[in-house]
Amino acid sequence: MSNDPGPFSPIFSINVSAEGASPQNAPAPAPTAHPGNRSLDVGTAMIALMRQMVDSQNRQNQMIEQLLQINRQVLQSNQQANAQRQNEMNQWRNAHPELVQSCKSALETLSAVQTDFLDKMTTEIQDSRDDLVDSEYMFADFLDRYGPRMAHLNGILQILNHLVG
Repeated sequence: MSNDPGPFSPIFSINVSAEGASPQNAPAPAPTAHPGNRSLDVGTAMIALMRQMVDSQNRQNQMIEQLLQINRQVLQSNQQANAQRQNEMNQWRNAHPELVQSCKSALETLSAVQTDFLDKMTTEIQDSRDDLVDSEYMFADFLDRYGPRMAHLNGILQILNHLVG
């Protein structure tokens, strides 16, 4: 490395090879006090800092590996729980075929109701666009009229869809 031609003066060159290095956990050797030998002091300090950085990166890598292992365990647990829920739902569907058919019929009816509801809502939005934008009262009134019904209808549709499969 010392023979590499480069744009930097030899004072900025540091040998970080394993040759002559102390064990990883051993403290860095104390700089020798020679008047006018600041490059050695700076080099020793830089080597110590680089060792600290490598140790820190190794600890970070270990923590990341632990997090990945935990994530894998959580994912596996979630997959098992989902598979169990799916099996329970299939058992319920097989035990109550008439109720599944009723839910399917209700889902079709409420889907049509939702479509009609959305049509009415969007028509009102288009008709009163300026009032909704300009008036906080009109916007709050709109939300009060359509918001809860839309939320409840969507919730019911999701439940029925889940039961029908």
